[in-house]
Amino acid sequence: MPGRRMRKRAQGYLYRNRIDAGQRLAERLGALRDADALVLALPRGGVPVAAEVARSLDAELDVMIARKIGAPMQPELAIGAVTADGGLFLDTMMVRELGIDQDTVDALIAAERENARLREIRFRGSRAFPRIEGRTVVLVDDGLATGATMSAAVHSIRKQQPGHLVVAVPVGSRFACDVIGSEVEEIVCLATPEPFGAVGLFYREFFQTEDTEVERILGM
Repeated sequence: MPGRRMRKRAQGYLYRNRIDAGQRLAERLGALRDADALVLALPRGGVPVAAEVARSLDAELDVMIARKIGAPMQPELAIGAVTADGGLFLDTMMVRELGIDQDTVDALIAAERENARLREIRFRGSRAFPRIEGRTVVLVDDGLATGATMSAAVHSIRKQQPGHLVVAVPVGSRFACDVIGSEVEEIVCLATPEPFGAVGLFYREFFQTEDTEVERILGM
């Protein structure tokens, strides 16, 4: 629902909103200010966070499109994620536990890859994807719950041979941060509260980020 907001109890949230989270994250990434860094946001919620990081680091900002693969009949349950250019993370153990056959898995992957391609067109238009090889790349989202979409993004960026790959998030589950941390040179996660629940519980204001807001931030 547009404008939907998630609230936590009056005390206990970590951030006022995504802008606040991005500013705090940027403070921890200050050492990258002169690194010719490329900041890549995972839309849509990661874009306002990444914008603050890029502004602070005086870095190039763009997006990395990754789409969650939801389980049949349980679309909110992630069994993996894909990117438009072939990046893939698949939780094979969960697929087996849910009894999802290979044809269904292949169809889900194809559908979400097409959705990612359409998002790529919407948020990038005719702009070429920025140069990755040899650069310091910072992948940013508003939080890590399962880490599925971030893992797919990491796999995609890896193929383009970045010089140094960093994942930066304001909050994440310990499990997801451990998994992602094993896949990159550096992970910056400001908080790993347990029990984790959902990313939105740690923000006082957690409005859904609309496509128009993403386009505004990217200057489209």
